[in-house]
Amino acid sequence: MQKIYSCFIVDDDEVDRLTITSYVRRYPFLQIAGVFESANEALVAAEKSTPDVLFLDIDMPGTNGLDLRRQLEKVPACIFITTFPDYAVESFEVSALDFIVKPVNTERFTRCMARLEAFLNIQHKAALLDFNLGGDAVFIKEGHDHIKVHLSEIVYLEALRDYTSIVTAKKKYCVLSTLGNLLEQKVFQAFIRIHRSYAVQKHFISRISTREVEVLDIKLPVGRSYKESLDYLKPGSL
Repeated sequence: MQKIYSCFIVDDDEVDRLTITSYVRRYPFLQIAGVFESANEALVAAEKSTPDVLFLDIDMPGTNGLDLRRQLEKVPACIFITTFPDYAVESFEVSALDFIVKPVNTERFTRCMARLEAFLNIQHKAALLDFNLGGDAVFIKEGHDHIKVHLSEIVYLEALRDYTSIVTAKKKYCVLSTLGNLLEQKVFQAFIRIHRSYAVQKHFISRISTREVEVLDIKLPVGRSYKESLDYLKPGSL
């Protein structure tokens, strides 16, 4: 079942509000929770129910879009849609996911929505999946359940910015921890980092080359700065 995310649209221009509303309604993963002509109206509504996404104009009377974003910093995603490209740098300083210059066109909005959906889905999965370390296993929270994954089953770890994908032969899990933080844990000592984005479990390695490591028929890249860490794993030692 597709996850639905709520959004606010805030713009002091009526035509622009209608245009953005029309675009947003094309995407089933978004539900419009409010359309407002001022930041103050949006702030009042947010006190009752905080949205997942903000579509904000910037140059508005009174509280502008940048100040509104600062006051609603807990909203996961913010997309600025403005006539003034000079605001781009400042918008990303307040954690904008994207910045669109008016007039909005379909192709540009489509690219923005693809990025937004991917971002929200990762956020949602990370919120559902938590983990604890215990003995020789990782206990991963998936919804209301805790899944026990034995460390010996984990083939490799993949960095996803603030998250890490834990990959077994059967399934992938996502946990809220950086790859570096995971590898500092004693229980992950059997893993060797081969790239800034990958660490593999030694006993799963079937082949090593100067550019790749193969685990269970999966080829993973070897980063230049990590090649020395593989030197001691000579062909006869695997």
